[in-house]
Amino acid sequence: MSLPAQDGEGPVTVWLVPTPVGNLADITLRALDVLRGADAVAAEDTRRSRVLLAHYAIQKPLVRLDAHTIRERAPGVLERYPRLAYVTDAGTPGLSDPGAELLQVALDLGGRVEVLPGPTALVPAVVLSGLPAGRFSFHGFLPRGGRDRRERIAEIAASPITTVIYESPHRLHATLQDLAAACGTSRPCAVVREISKMHEETHRGTLATAMERYATGARGEVVIVVGGSPEPEGDGPERLPTRGTARAEHAALAATLAGNGETARVIRERLMQQGLDRNQAYRMALEATREAAVSGGDEG
Repeated sequence: MSLPAQDGEGPVTVWLVPTPVGNLADITLRALDVLRGADAVAAEDTRRSRVLLAHYAIQKPLVRLDAHTIRERAPGVLERYPRLAYVTDAGTPGLSDPGAELLQVALDLGGRVEVLPGPTALVPAVVLSGLPAGRFSFHGFLPRGGRDRRERIAEIAASPITTVIYESPHRLHATLQDLAAACGTSRPCAVVREISKMHEETHRGTLATAMERYATGARGEVVIVVGGSPEPEGDGPERLPTRGTARAEHAALAATLAGNGETARVIRERLMQQGLDRNQAYRMALEATREAAVSGGDEG
């Protein structure tokens, strides 16, 4: 296969090339053709990518473009190598890695971008989890801390659909703890490690069992899959959806607190003190903080 010639669409062409998340045999024939035909290969980590290129006897200039250098160096690299293939450490570039930034740089230069289909940890993990996969949300890597992290976890706790998260092995247990605090320890969960590698492992259970299993951390690449928020059970008044006056009062309280700059977590706790169940409180708190953020942006 030969790569398409420049056709006047732009001064450069960038291919985002998925690479195996573990087993080197998972690369596609098309990906190999692009790597062989490009002017150069740019990589998030040249040490890891050099192993892949050597395995398939591909001899191309290899340049580093990582999260810290991509904005500064990419224009010069594209000027020197206008037909550039880009690979990240593993999987499909653009998902929680610098590939998304390179895409924007190329488009800003009027270039042509092509994304190849191929390996990713996302789809195998959600399927392996055994949790409902007809609809799911992908959060990539969660913020390390602060308000952004708390609000993202609150959103996951309130979501009725399966959630997929990437995590580093040394932060796995702390993230499981945070999720358990927000979702409850009985929330279904799967932890999938080392997809397609020799020591691949899938732990299926709850957030409680996952915390116990990985109390001392883990090794390798990790994906956490969390089940959706369960439907309210029973027919007691505390489990029924709030309607009419009660709902309006709760919504007004949430809006007031959000307008005062309170976090979703604080609002959730106040709503629960007013008799709202956990899941409804999460949803209402998130809605109020979002509306407050939008209103604040409009006023500015």
